[in-house]
Amino acid sequence: MRRTPLCRSRRPLLAALVATGLLGALAGPPETGPDAMETTAADANTATVFYYTKTKNWSSTYLHYAPDGGAWTTVPGTRMEAACTDWVKKTVDLGSAAGLAATFNNGGGTWDNNGGADYALGTGNITVKDGVIAHSDPCAGTEPAEGNKATVYYSTATTGWTTANIHYAPTGGTWTASPGVGMEAACTGWWKKTLDLGTATSLKAAFNNGNGVWDNNNSADYALTSGTSTVKDRTVTANAKDPCAAAEPDTEAPTAPTKVTANATNTSVVLSWDAATDNTGVTKYQVTRTGGTKGTVVTDIGSTVFSDTGLEERTPYTYTVKAVDAAGNTSPASAAATATTGDKAPDPASGTPLGTDPRKDPIYFVLTARFNDGDSSNNRGGSQHTKSGNAANNDPMFRGDFKGLVDKLDYVKALGFSALWVTPVVLNRSDYDYHGYHGYDFYQVDPRLESAGASYQDLINAAHAKGMKIYQDVVYNHSSRWGAKGLFTPTVYGVRDSQWSWYYDERNEGFEYDGLTVEPKSGKAFYNGDLWSTAEPSGNTCLNWGKPTGGKSAEGYTLYNCQWPSPTSGMFPKTLYHQCWIGNWEGEDARSCWLHEDLADFNTENTTVQNYLIGAYDKYIDMGVDGFRVDTAVHIPRVTWNRRFLPAIQERVTQKFGAEAAKNFFVFGEVAAFVNDKWNRGSVNHSAQFYTWKERKEYSADDEAAALEQFTYENDQGTGNQPTSTNAFLNGNSYHTPDHSRFSGMNIIDMRMHMNFGDAQNAYGNGKDSDDSVNDATYNVVYVDSHDYGPNKSSERYTGGTDAWAENMALMWTFRGIPTLYYGSEIEFQKGKKIDCGPSCPLATTGRAYYGDHLAGSVTASGFGTVGSASGEVANTLAQPLVKHVQRLNQIRRAVPALQTGQYSTEGISGSMAFKRRYTSGSTDSFALVTVTGAATYTGIPNGTYKDAVTGDVRTVSNGTLSVGAPGKGNLRVYVLNGPGKIGADGPYLK
Repeated sequence: MRRTPLCRSRRPLLAALVATGLLGALAGPPETGPDAMETTAADANTATVFYYTKTKNWSSTYLHYAPDGGAWTTVPGTRMEAACTDWVKKTVDLGSAAGLAATFNNGGGTWDNNGGADYALGTGNITVKDGVIAHSDPCAGTEPAEGNKATVYYSTATTGWTTANIHYAPTGGTWTASPGVGMEAACTGWWKKTLDLGTATSLKAAFNNGNGVWDNNNSADYALTSGTSTVKDRTVTANAKDPCAAAEPDTEAPTAPTKVTANATNTSVVLSWDAATDNTGVTKYQVTRTGGTKGTVVTDIGSTVFSDTGLEERTPYTYTVKAVDAAGNTSPASAAATATTGDKAPDPASGTPLGTDPRKDPIYFVLTARFNDGDSSNNRGGSQHTKSGNAANNDPMFRGDFKGLVDKLDYVKALGFSALWVTPVVLNRSDYDYHGYHGYDFYQVDPRLESAGASYQDLINAAHAKGMKIYQDVVYNHSSRWGAKGLFTPTVYGVRDSQWSWYYDERNEGFEYDGLTVEPKSGKAFYNGDLWSTAEPSGNTCLNWGKPTGGKSAEGYTLYNCQWPSPTSGMFPKTLYHQCWIGNWEGEDARSCWLHEDLADFNTENTTVQNYLIGAYDKYIDMGVDGFRVDTAVHIPRVTWNRRFLPAIQERVTQKFGAEAAKNFFVFGEVAAFVNDKWNRGSVNHSAQFYTWKERKEYSADDEAAALEQFTYENDQGTGNQPTSTNAFLNGNSYHTPDHSRFSGMNIIDMRMHMNFGDAQNAYGNGKDSDDSVNDATYNVVYVDSHDYGPNKSSERYTGGTDAWAENMALMWTFRGIPTLYYGSEIEFQKGKKIDCGPSCPLATTGRAYYGDHLAGSVTASGFGTVGSASGEVANTLAQPLVKHVQRLNQIRRAVPALQTGQYSTEGISGSMAFKRRYTSGSTDSFALVTVTGAATYTGIPNGTYKDAVTGDVRTVSNGTLSVGAPGKGNLRVYVLNGPGKIGADGPYLK
């Protein structure tokens, strides 16, 4: 999971920034320079200089002067102001001087200096017109000219600045002295400044916080005009409305919801209705339930479907619904709907993992909450719903769910994938937790993902029924910032005064947070009343409890100590959580400090923590998942994995399902290394392949001591003394039984190929280079981009083009390793879009956008990689060129065992991406010659009949040599010894 803090915006974090001096309430600097020293014409020796501009056509005019016997002003001088039509003026104080020498310029290097002689001027009113000096007031009896004005509003809502300056230059004029002039606070999140442009009608501008942080429109500066303009998130709106103007009060109530229906299944009732209408829009619905022993219950929800679960058996319940708008106007109640519950449903039976070799199963990776919405009643927007822009798109962060996945398993199967990697399923807790990596209750599946008849267990069972595996993303390294329920949850300072009552919920002793259920007092599902306390709790260890930090939030609210979890505040017990921030990402502290404020770092060397996590993940093993994708694996010492967590996984699977299932329970770790060298900046402890090996010496019995000993020992061994393996390589043309005796139990995501997939050839070369240091690279999980990064650590989804995608896929599906596709890549979904920007932008604009619109309709798979029937928008999706490409690649890979589990070699082969693969076991002997894109020649190969799986071409080899012409980008050839011939039908690339 991506950990960069740059994309997350958290108001209370400002407390920490202020406290450390990183962010302060900086006042805009006073204007300085010659203008600041000018006086009015009240003194005796003054000169009011009028200058004629009609023949100059300058947008700005400056007076550069020196009183007789005095010093000259700093170039370009002082700016003159509009006087009347065609004239500008400036009044200057001469002190005791009886006159002045003067020149004029436009502030941009064009001068009028009287032909090099300068102008000799006296006191009083003086005019200079086309070189002629006179004593008069040319504007007497005329209306004074009004200079052009620009009123600029600048938004700091997403930057968190506590002050703002505007640094500007009128068109044709000079820039203000850096950092510019201070802007005034206008309203929450907005700063304002009215500027005099003189005769100019436009300006260039940049903004800064007075402390060295700039917004200069990505070095292009902002182009603004006279009148009122707004600048928000790098978007300029000219002739804008005042963003701080008070809106007209909304007094109109929504209409009453209609067509309310209630249907009971076991002890659940699903209520639905037609949406109400409103002049400004309905923001929520109030559902009132009567019946049963609990009496009247009112629940607020954001959709037009409500799933009411856990009711009493054989009991009638009556429901009415009201609509509420943003102003709090409430509609009349709807007509009542009644349903009677039945008997409680039996608990679902546990699943059983499929237990087959994971290398046979290409992986499709989904963010469950963003894939497909099968049940809108569990949709939740969270506290950032409006701020993020998701509300404006009607796109709550928790939108997809298990029901949506169950409904579209046939889509995934029709693509040809037989394994589904889902993001973490445990109950999360943070302001923006849809992705699953902010775990709070590791023993509970997040209710925002489940529905009646579509629990997590139901998803596992449904996938298995279709021959598809479920790989669950798991997190051992950290919990949410609110700790882990059942282990430790911090109490933080939460004053509910006039400033903070919007954020801190009133405590409700009878309510328990589950992310889904709306707390009655606050009317929110993201209730936090159980976390906050104004009174210092017994046993508090947080430093300076409740004392003001001296800083302010973005809204100008007082910030207090202990409002926000931090590893250095004393808020977390050191036995259970680490107490530091990472300083060196290749140092030991990368394994024992916090990554980010939302990720409270477990002390994984503590037995209590280990037991908590092992017990939690045993639950999901028992449910029958087929493997774990391990998040942030590199941030836990390898010796801890090898001693505790990996053996615990093997023991539990063996205990529940047997040794063969345990052997094929697939664990693959995210050992994030974002460099192109074989060993991560020379640090073996932070290199992906390092985690595939067992320990080679004994360390102290204490896990914390052992972690330090292992780090030092392996670092001292260096990169040249690490174990090597031939498990991925053929011996000539022969397959050999791999030696897994030193295998740790953790396979890896191929970060090196991932980082180089901007070009398939680079990915191929880099991948091969690391394979001898991986225990068995045929198990590497290979992908181009993901929910975190694109190639070369790009923060955007891959945008190399359709041909390049086809070439990358052709390589992934034939080279060693397990091909993996991030959802939507089969149609280049959101290509080039920023993958993640936290709540600072709408999800719809990112690489984590909702995909379900492309899946609307129905689809039935007739097999892996084949469509039985499809209708609606999903049929159009399945018709896209890369879909056809990946379907056929999956068909070919499934038909050729060498491409699934074979070892490989490039010996005796010429060609840029050309290799041979073989797998031999019992009666199976599969030998394949592969070339991607380019021509290749294979020498020293077994004689016999070779058939190309792409074209059906047949070659008879009698001299150990076979030559293949270049198939072209995105295409490939797979000549299989005694093979089946052509597999599948020609498509846009494979032909």
